[in-house]
Amino acid sequence: MRRTMSNRVGIAVFAKAPIEGLAKTRLIPYLGASGAADLQRAMIEDTLAKALTSNVGPVSLWCAPDCRHELFAALAANYGIELHPQAGADLGSRMFNAFDILTPRYPLILIGTDCPVLTPLNLIQSANLLREGRDIVFLPTEDGGNALIGAAKAWPEIFADIRWGTDRVMAETRLRARALGLLTAEPAIVWDIDTPADYDRAAASGLLDFTRARRLPSFAPDADRDKFHEVGHDKP
Repeated sequence: MRRTMSNRVGIAVFAKAPIEGLAKTRLIPYLGASGAADLQRAMIEDTLAKALTSNVGPVSLWCAPDCRHELFAALAANYGIELHPQAGADLGSRMFNAFDILTPRYPLILIGTDCPVLTPLNLIQSANLLREGRDIVFLPTEDGGNALIGAAKAWPEIFADIRWGTDRVMAETRLRARALGLLTAEPAIVWDIDTPADYDRAAASGLLDFTRARRLPSFAPDADRDKFHEVGHDKP
């Protein structure tokens, strides 16, 4: 059934607190614990700004490990956004929980904070697709994951028993949606920051200019860089 264009579409931003040793752990050998935490803080702020700029509907921040970090409190106070704790045993259950709570109010777009190429226009286009009747909207990533899931309601089958953090996430999710007979859309393919190569790509593209005030390093010392690549860190 076609939804009217007046309907609000919510945006849920999933964010891990910028705590040294907890945030962007795959980049700690490259940036250091402090640099990785600073990057996380800047990316949370940048993602939230894009969500608010899109103006498609209510924005909420879903916090891990809880909502008590000073950054989360400051963002809620400054922008009047709802804070929610991420609840669930794995990423799939945490995402399903957000959709289960919010889709009775309005269709929902869920994003993380690791995708610097995500734009307000991506959010507007995704919201419009949901308003026009698509059941689910995805923005797949180049590495086989996804950076955005928008849905009209909470379908548990979309989130259960997915091999999160692998290059099979998007393929498995498409199969689930097809089995349910859902009308889907994938308006763009994007990429996110998981690895040192991703970080360098974003820095070279000017996508990390918002971090300059925090004086984040553009690269690790050569010895540390070589050590990282020799270890061969991979996605969990």
